[in-house]
Amino acid sequence: MALYSEKVMDHFKNPRNVGTIDNADGVGEVGNAKCGDIMKIYLKIDDDIITDVKFETFGCGSAIASSSMATELIKGKPLKDALELTNKAVAEALDGLPAYKMHCSVLAEQAIKRAIIDYYEKNGIPYDKEAYADREDDET
Repeated sequence: MALYSEKVMDHFKNPRNVGTIDNADGVGEVGNAKCGDIMKIYLKIDDDIITDVKFETFGCGSAIASSSMATELIKGKPLKDALELTNKAVAEALDGLPAYKMHCSVLAEQAIKRAIIDYYEKNGIPYDKEAYADREDDET
């Protein structure tokens, strides 16, 4: 059996939504000190809908694939749906990740949430800070 699914390999070799957005409405950046992966997500938001999303990722194939898939899953969606995206949903959409690479999907989830929080803070939109705090136990 292959270590990575065909979807992981496809999103690694042909990542979607790569790049930056000038004057992005929200930007979220996260990193993992243990493995060195860094993800940055850029959002364009109109009427609470994510109309465009781009990413820059420095990391392994799983990190790139997770970033690519996560952006595909939130593009065109309302912010509330994007906030509900979990790392498990990203991994499932990729037809799975090896257990030791699940942290890559966690980074994608966290980067999206940080980008949305950045948008909220720039626009004075209240949100529950406790609900979106990064938690160490999210890496499973």
